[in-house]
Amino acid sequence: MVLITAFLIYVHFLVLGWNLKLRFSMPQALSPAFAILLYYSGTLTEKAKQNWFVGIRTPWTLSSEKVWQKTHKIGGKLFKICGIIALLGFFFPDLAFLFILVPLLSVCVYTIVYSYFEYKKEVKR
Repeated sequence: MVLITAFLIYVHFLVLGWNLKLRFSMPQALSPAFAILLYYSGTLTEKAKQNWFVGIRTPWTLSSEKVWQKTHKIGGKLFKICGIIALLGFFFPDLAFLFILVPLLSVCVYTIVYSYFEYKKEVKR
């Protein structure tokens, strides 16, 4: 909660600065904040125990503890990689939005598909 609050305060100050006529690349300014948020989300994802409120909650991860663990282990690593890639947006302002959004959407889709196939493997056993 502290990290999300800090993220939102940072965004608030960026908006205030913009409205006070400070001109900067908003995606570039947001890249480090998203990088930290995504990296920390990866850390939390790896440690999440099976529950109905937090984590990669697909029907397959909620049905199997083993699928939950495998999906969250790989999902956590991928979210950390997303955080590192998002940081590149700071160095490439014109592509900052893409460095944040494309890896994040890719990881979300991948973890859902991964959990499905892991569940199918487990059902066969």
